[in-house]
Amino acid sequence: MEVLIAPNHTPAGSSIPHRKVIRSWLAPIAKPDTALALWLVVFDVVLYGATMVLAVASSNALLQILGGMLAGVAIAPLFILGHDSCHQSYTRHRTLNLWLGRLMFLPSLTPFSLWEIGHNVVHHGYTNLRGFDFVRQPLTFDQYRALTRGRRWLEHVYRSGWAPWLYYLVEIWWKRMFFPSRTFSPVRRPVFRQDSLLVSAYAIAWLATLVLTASVMDRSIAWALLTGFVLSFLVWNALIGFVVYVHHTHRAIAWYADKAAWSAASPFVSTTVHLTFHYGISQVLHHILEHTAHHVDMSVPLYRLCKAQALLERRLAGHIVVQPFSWRWYVDTTRGCKLYDYGDGAWTDFAGRRTAVRG
Repeated sequence: MEVLIAPNHTPAGSSIPHRKVIRSWLAPIAKPDTALALWLVVFDVVLYGATMVLAVASSNALLQILGGMLAGVAIAPLFILGHDSCHQSYTRHRTLNLWLGRLMFLPSLTPFSLWEIGHNVVHHGYTNLRGFDFVRQPLTFDQYRALTRGRRWLEHVYRSGWAPWLYYLVEIWWKRMFFPSRTFSPVRRPVFRQDSLLVSAYAIAWLATLVLTASVMDRSIAWALLTGFVLSFLVWNALIGFVVYVHHTHRAIAWYADKAAWSAASPFVSTTVHLTFHYGISQVLHHILEHTAHHVDMSVPLYRLCKAQALLERRLAGHIVVQPFSWRWYVDTTRGCKLYDYGDGAWTDFAGRRTAVRG
């Protein structure tokens, strides 16, 4: 049996090793810990429940608004636990992962099987390949000009930087995740409908609980629905929309129209961003921002991603895009990454003027 030995450093000018080699570096790290995984489930569920209580049961309107916002934030780590379960990387047990994934996806109203197809198969299988990966795929100038005036306006909104929540809510969740039409999900499987019905039942139970709680406490039902459901769900969509955008939109990140060129570019390394934050934000989001390691090897559990990302950045220095977050960088990205010229490998603005070229 051939032993694959990882180098200490891969020069920026050299080619990226085969994915099999890189994954062999991560193999000692990619070991699920079921006890730790279950502890994280308990902790995150309790945290979510506490924020929902604050959003509905507090006698102070400002605290209710704060609770609704915090509940939206608390949905994110639950979703990330479900995300790992969907990748079969969270615990050692396949059946447990399937059920945990479905349960952890409920607060975000995400149907498990539809997410599995769209994310695991399509997004991870064809990251940043036009015509396959639909997540935040940039239009060409010609495609943009062919849109109706209203649809061009919507593209401006989606690419403005202030509406990642709207993009995710409409283009991902509503169109592709919640009883999708044949236009967006031509393959029809019974499990898709079953999972959509499951999240629908959860949504009905969620709304009914809010109404009942408000009635028992003699509070405004409309206000309880606003803080306990609408606000928290919108905050969650803002978080996931932001993360989806920054992971694959960057002046140094390329998109591809040609499958051969895409494959030659080692897309599992070169098509995603490691966005770094202070103040423990990465920990709150269960290290999903260590995104290169996740795309290289989906079997690495979220609680091992920090170590995996550090190893990759040491051994593939110069190949991985590491971006410290700042609002200045974010605004610059949203201004410069509007459309994409797939022939030249260049980001452009809405007038077709080149703003950045992958180096």
